[in-house]
Amino acid sequence: MDLKLGDVETTALIPLAIKANETRRKNARIRDEKAVEIISALGVDTADYDKFFSHEGVIARTIMLDRQMKDIISKNPDTVVVNLGAGFDNRFERVDNGRIRWFDLDLPDSVRIRKKAFPERDRVEMISADLLNEEWCGRVSEAVKKSSSRPVFIAEGLFMYLSIDDIKALLNVLTENFGSGVLIAEQNCKMMVKNQKHHDTVRKTNAVFRSGTDSGEEIAVLNKDIRLVSEHSFNEEMSKHSIRGKLFAALMPKINDRWATFEWG
Repeated sequence: MDLKLGDVETTALIPLAIKANETRRKNARIRDEKAVEIISALGVDTADYDKFFSHEGVIARTIMLDRQMKDIISKNPDTVVVNLGAGFDNRFERVDNGRIRWFDLDLPDSVRIRKKAFPERDRVEMISADLLNEEWCGRVSEAVKKSSSRPVFIAEGLFMYLSIDDIKALLNVLTENFGSGVLIAEQNCKMMVKNQKHHDTVRKTNAVFRSGTDSGEEIAVLNKDIRLVSEHSFNEEMSKHSIRGKLFAALMPKINDRWATFEWG
């Protein structure tokens, strides 16, 4: 498989490698056979991309978001979901109810590779686009018109690679093109941005954290229509699975990433 990714796109290999290695474990907490397939096809050495804290963080965020998405979909069976910065994510297969519409949006390099790895699937569409350019919104809007539910936008492993101005621009794109919606966005903290050279896996890439927040309210104030609904640290899940996870949560409760849920309309 031809693999030519930019600096930020290369970070998609981190969750991919972790999900593949977790799937291979005897008592896997999440299963992603597609991740195993892609890692095997690429022949990627996962050593640099799979360290303890990144591993536990990715698994925690996966469990937490899968749970939240399943809850949303159970209440709104025809939900339209847009996966912003999709990378190699395969969440659709884990949460699909046979009715949802799903869009995987990413930069051209990433989508080019993704199309080689993922077959065409009913109710799933890949969009190659700059998420800050609203041209992609029209295709999603058509699907939203046919749904009785407000669309859900996922930003996993994305905001930390955007500047605050970029995040503000993205929020404007969403609120100006969709009358209502839900945004579920991973947040990292400001301390992590300052100490990113110590990150156990991202430091192995050329990617750079461009922003961080200590509260989702710092995102909500960027757009008058956006409101913060809830925020949950990955520590909530990580602390369930290992002594190191419990110690990390107890000693550094504000360091870990969080899932923040926003709404508008």
